[in-house]
Amino acid sequence: MRHNKAINHLGRKSGHRKALLANMATSLILNKRIETTVAKAKALKMYVEPLITKSKDDSTHSRRTVFSYLKNKEAVNELFRTVAPKIADRPGGYTRVLKTGFRQGDGADMALIELVDFNEAALASANKPAKKATRRSSKKAVEAAPAAEVETPAAE
Repeated sequence: MRHNKAINHLGRKSGHRKALLANMATSLILNKRIETTVAKAKALKMYVEPLITKSKDDSTHSRRTVFSYLKNKEAVNELFRTVAPKIADRPGGYTRVLKTGFRQGDGADMALIELVDFNEAALASANKPAKKATRRSSKKAVEAAPAAEVETPAAE
C-alpha cells in the first residue's frame, strides 16, 4: 500500500531534492518559464505554488520564510515585486505544465512549466473577442430553407 506517500522523491536523497527544487523554483521565478521533465515539473508545481501564495502578503516574516526555501535574494525580490502584484487576485493555480514531447537522448517525457499570468501569447489570445463559429451546411439545406420560408406566409 502507498498510504502517505504523496511526495515524488525523484530518485534523490532529501538534500539533493531540496536543492534541485530550490534551484528550479529560482529559475522559474526569474525566467517565468523553464523546460524540464514532467515528473520534475509536477514536483516543482507543488513546491513553488505555496511560496507564491505566501508572497501575496509582503511582510518581513513571509519574505524570510520564502528566502529559507529559495536561498536567492534576487528571486525573492522578483517574486515579491513583480510576480505577487500580478497574481494578487488569483485564488491559486499560478503555474501551468505543458507537455512538449520526448527528449532525444533518453526518451524522457518533457514539459514546459510557466507562470500563468506571464505568458504573453496566451494573454493576447484571451483578450481577443471570440470568433463566432459558423456552421457550414450542404447546398441542399441552403436551398431548402428559403423555400420553407416562402411557403409558411402563403399558408396563413
